[in-house]
Amino acid sequence: MSDASAEAALFPAIEPYETGMMAVDELHTLYWEQCGNPHGTPVLFLHGGPGGGLSTAHRRFFDPAHYRIVLFDQRGAGKSTPLGEFRHNTTHLLIHDIERLRMLLGIEQWLVFGGSWGSTLALAYGQAHPQHCLGFVLRGIFLCTRTEVEWFVNGIKWFYPEVHAEFASHIPEAERGDLLNAYKARLFSDDPDVYFPAARAWARYEGSCVYLLSHPEALAEYTADGVALGIGRLEAHYLLNEAFLEEDQLVHNVGRIRHLPAVIVQGRYDVVCPPASAYRLHQAWPEAKYQVVPDAGHAALEPGIAAALVAATQQFKQQRRFE
Repeated sequence: MSDASAEAALFPAIEPYETGMMAVDELHTLYWEQCGNPHGTPVLFLHGGPGGGLSTAHRRFFDPAHYRIVLFDQRGAGKSTPLGEFRHNTTHLLIHDIERLRMLLGIEQWLVFGGSWGSTLALAYGQAHPQHCLGFVLRGIFLCTRTEVEWFVNGIKWFYPEVHAEFASHIPEAERGDLLNAYKARLFSDDPDVYFPAARAWARYEGSCVYLLSHPEALAEYTADGVALGIGRLEAHYLLNEAFLEEDQLVHNVGRIRHLPAVIVQGRYDVVCPPASAYRLHQAWPEAKYQVVPDAGHAALEPGIAAALVAATQQFKQQRRFE
């Protein structure tokens, strides 16, 4: 779903040289893959959502001749099973999964790359295991504070009133005073005739807002059943539980990773994860390079954001730092 400008910024399409399924408990089994140079600098890609899963474009932010590119579908997402499963699904468990994958692959340290929810997880993982991180490439910062949760559920209507009205219309008028819990009642139902329409409505809401300009391909991808169920259920699950983090934990604990190189890439007109969060993170982490893309929204495949992310991985390849 990238346009010609974003396509030009990315490396050519590649296929994995290794894939696998890793059982992490009696319920969840995770899909993982490795691409690029088996002897290169390891880099971990963390997808968004939660529940968004991988796409083939995610492999293409990294020079495959230099990087050993590791990607995986988080619990309940993509090719991991069961799809949309919210039980036994917390940030702490995802961090444990990352460590399990790192040890399975015999990697001591890696560059951690994540956008949107992927930035949340990257920060939480890095703060828990800084000794295993070479640095961070972060995009579209989401800290999962109460303010950000409220913004996502209700604040977006200030920019996309018609999209928010459609999102709310899935819920009976009497329940619209608490959309998050109203969606919870439907998304976590056992009846697919109840949870699938709710998941599509949730995914359509987000998918309509991720690009600066209307992007029908993105909306079609978000609302496909295999994507919508993961996004709808798991985003609601993590928002309801404030990502299983203490309030503002990721800012309070940034001192654990301030010694590591980092770049923060943020779209100026990102309404899903507004720039205030990225700015707050940078204020707490002034050593990190902070780059605002002036003509971009939220999506990693906005042309300016894609170019900035590739430039960051190229600079790290050459200098092991960001300037």
